[in-house]
Order: sequence, then structure tokens, then C-alpha cells
Amino acid sequence: MPTDHPPLNRDEILRYSRHLLIPEIGIGGQQKLKNSSVLLIGTGGLGSPAALYLAAAGVGTIGLVDFDIVDESNLQRQVIHGTSTLNQLKVDSAKNRMLDLNPNIFINAYNEPFTSENAMRIATGYDVIIDGTDNFATRYLSNDVAVFLGIPNVYGSIFRFDGQLSVFHAKVGPCYRCLFPEPPPAGLVPSCSDGGVLGVLPGIIGTLQATEAIKLILGIGEPLIGKLMLFDALSMSFDQITLKKNPDCRVCGPKADITELIDYNEFCGVPGVDHKPEAFEDDITPLQLKDLLTNPVPPLLLDVREPHELAISSITGAINIPVDQVPYELEKIDRSRDIILFCKSGTRSRRALYSLRTAGFTRLKNLAGGINRWAIDVDRDLPLY
Repeated sequence: MPTDHPPLNRDEILRYSRHLLIPEIGIGGQQKLKNSSVLLIGTGGLGSPAALYLAAAGVGTIGLVDFDIVDESNLQRQVIHGTSTLNQLKVDSAKNRMLDLNPNIFINAYNEPFTSENAMRIATGYDVIIDGTDNFATRYLSNDVAVFLGIPNVYGSIFRFDGQLSVFHAKVGPCYRCLFPEPPPAGLVPSCSDGGVLGVLPGIIGTLQATEAIKLILGIGEPLIGKLMLFDALSMSFDQITLKKNPDCRVCGPKADITELIDYNEFCGVPGVDHKPEAFEDDITPLQLKDLLTNPVPPLLLDVREPHELAISSITGAINIPVDQVPYELEKIDRSRDIILFCKSGTRSRRALYSLRTAGFTRLKNLAGGINRWAIDVDRDLPLY
């Protein structure tokens, strides 16, 4: 990839003039940005603002890694995409928008999942990694790649109204594994697709990630190395936690035993990108449920979503007990009837099913695909969300 670009031309001097007026940047700093390269993993909520501001700032080479397409549900927060790019590859949508913003930069688009097999090939040669992902397996992978390549990894995380930000750089401070040696149990931490996220929150955190990357390239200010920034949008508060390098870290410590990339899906207990949804014996399809509801004694429908989700969509006759309350409200559930549990997509309801089974319930089924699949297969008047 290009690393030694020609000097700024007349048009670029005008484009970046507000940078050139800053003593800490000037002509020399802007040339550093032009000669630099950043790998952005993910072009979603965090990646959208980061990509736009890196492009606008004049970072010379930007790599985009994603293998998804633009969906309508993305547009509430993934501002690099638009209605006109629905169903396009995200890397293409993002690349075209970035080049429209700044045609003087190079963009490498990688329409592929970031995996142990291709990560080193993709990341080698970049100066900084920005982690804009939303899953633990890729976070550990991007961290380990950054450690092995000796480059900084700008981390961001979002959920509902809360955000986190740090710069993990094992050469001079802790890495992600120093803070989180082990991933949480699979399914314990809800994703944004299950728990939601305020649309502007990834804009805030993603822009801050771009800021940290630019500071690292220019060698100015105090990057968040050894610090974890916590942001609460509801109280509009920023807090910082000091982080220390873990001497027992398995990847960056003096006795590290992880010296090459591993199977991160197995490490985190999650399926890989080529995983096909598992069929469980206690699953029931929407069409099967539709038939059961015509029986003289229909099954009991147990909706384990949060109460506010009922305003979006619902199935007539269902009782609502949020998944975390199910173990404490067993008396509300009729053991003498067949029980069909459901949520948005089938994940939370499966967790509730296991909880009920532990409590001695036996006549249990889980609606595969949740109410969203019901809306597709049975009741098309219901909205998807």
C-alpha cells in the first residue's frame, strides 16, 4: 500500500487549511496523515463516523473490513450509508461515500469476515487498527493482531446509552486481554440488536476513535493508552479508569503463551460466520404454532421480551414476563398447559426455556426465529424490528 505520498498539492492545501493553521499539525502533520494508514474493522455504527472523519482528515490509506450488506435497520445510526445504498455491500457503500468526501485518499475494501485465517494478511502494513466491531471474538482477534504487529488498537464499545473507549498498545501499555483476560459466558451480554442503542451514541464514540487514531499518527496529545473512558449519554458524563498492564497477560505479558492467532469463536464460545442456525429438538416453527393455536386447548404463549417491546409487535393472547423475571414469577405460568416461549429472535426465549426446565417445567417449546419470524411467515401485518 502507498506509504510515501507526494507533497500536498494546491487543492489539498486549501482542503486541509483549517488543519494547517493548527501549530500541532501544520504542513508537516498533514503530510504525516497523508502518508499514514488505518485499518477500520467494521463499517457499522462505530465505523461509519470513524471512516468519514478519517477520510475528511486526509488519512492517506484506509482499509475497510466488512462482509455485510446495508439493511434498513442500520440507517438509524450507521450514517455513512443511506437509503440509496440499501442492499449494497457495506464496504462499497462506505468506500463510495468516503471518496465522494475526499477523492485524494486510497481505500482498500475487504469484503470478507475478519478471521484468524486472513487477519494478518489484511492488517500487515497498517499503522493503526480501529476496532469498530460488536462481538467479543473479533475484539480479541483485533487485539492479538495489533499486539503481534506492534501497532495500537483503538477500541470502542456501545450499548443503549453507554460507551467505552481506549487505546490498547502493548508496546507501551496494556492490551485488551490485560483488561478482559477471558470473554463473558456466551449469551450473557446482550447485543445492540437485542438491547438497542441510542442512534447518536456510536457517532460520539466512533468520532472519538477517529480522534485517537489521528493523535497517534501525529504523535500529539495524550492518547488513551492505559486509560478506559466511560461515557453515559443520559447524564452526559465522561469518566476515566486507569488501566495497568497485566504481568500474567497471555498475549502481551513476559510469559505469554499465545504467540499466534487462535480460534476466537471457540475461545468465546460463539458460532463462526459460516455457522448455520442450530435446530433444537424443543424448537417450534411459526407455521407449527399457527396450527396449534387452533386446538380446543391452545398452548400458553409466554412473551419474554421487555414490556416496551409490546408496543412494537405482539401475538394475541400471550402473557408477558421479561426473561430476567421468569425465575421469580413462576406462579404466573400454568404448568398444566403446553408453553410456547418467544422473544424478538428466539435467543432470550431459549434462555428462559432453560430456566423453566431447571424449575421443573417439562411441556416447553421455543418459537424459532421469535416474533420477527412469526411476522414473516404468519402475520405479515406485524412490523419487523
